[in-house]
Amino acid sequence: MHADDDGPLQTQATGETVMRYHLCWKHRDLDGVMALYHPDIQYSDFFQNRVMGLDELREYVRDSMPRNPGEALEHSDRIRLDGNTAFIQYQMTLRGGEGLVSFRSSEAITVRDGLIWRVNEYASLVREQPPSKTSNNLRPAASRLGLSPRQLSFMAEDLQQYFQRQQPYLDPELDLQRVAKECGYSRNQISYLLNQVLGQSFYRYVNQARLQHLLAALDKATPPLRVDELAFAAGFNSLSAFYSCFRQHTGQSPKAYVKQISLRARAQDSL
Repeated sequence: MHADDDGPLQTQATGETVMRYHLCWKHRDLDGVMALYHPDIQYSDFFQNRVMGLDELREYVRDSMPRNPGEALEHSDRIRLDGNTAFIQYQMTLRGGEGLVSFRSSEAITVRDGLIWRVNEYASLVREQPPSKTSNNLRPAASRLGLSPRQLSFMAEDLQQYFQRQQPYLDPELDLQRVAKECGYSRNQISYLLNQVLGQSFYRYVNQARLQHLLAALDKATPPLRVDELAFAAGFNSLSAFYSCFRQHTGQSPKAYVKQISLRARAQDSL
């Protein structure tokens, strides 16, 4: 059965092949995915401006597959079939410093002889907040760095887990090079993720982590509350940077915030 056989049987065969392909991806069956590619496969990743043949796809697929059993993309529509071609839409959502950002992706998958013959994958970045001035360069930069939307989502997850588990922000001398090395990525890749995708600078990302650490410490501390000491303990090396970060994210000065905590504590004690 060839690509020009357009009819109910072709549509059914396309659906069966694409469903097997989908399940192999879902269950991280790399050999199963590769076995479904036609020898003349052309996989076009338009986000990276990259076209790959069979010899390049194994590494690409391996790096883009789900990491955990049961992990799945959020499909925004059912798989649609039209003759020898299937259309899939999905999105991946990340939490950035400026709110939620997500990659919306769609794939057009063409089947020939029961195998995946063509894949055209399109992705775009959607922000809940206004984009930064540099966001127009997303695709060229990603192409140079060799990053797909799926790989960017993995990188964001790795960065978040590293900060939560290792708490590197407690070191006031923390720099981008160290973060990149300990996360297993290049400096340029982490910088791109922060600036272009999550919409913030490295130091803003770090200071946000320090602030969250400090706010948690404040909630557990007993009076008298020494905010400046807690700020330095959280990794801030400048009180001016601390005050600016604090007001920006709480809408209050540290003094007003501490007063609010004290009033709340007295109210609870009086119950």
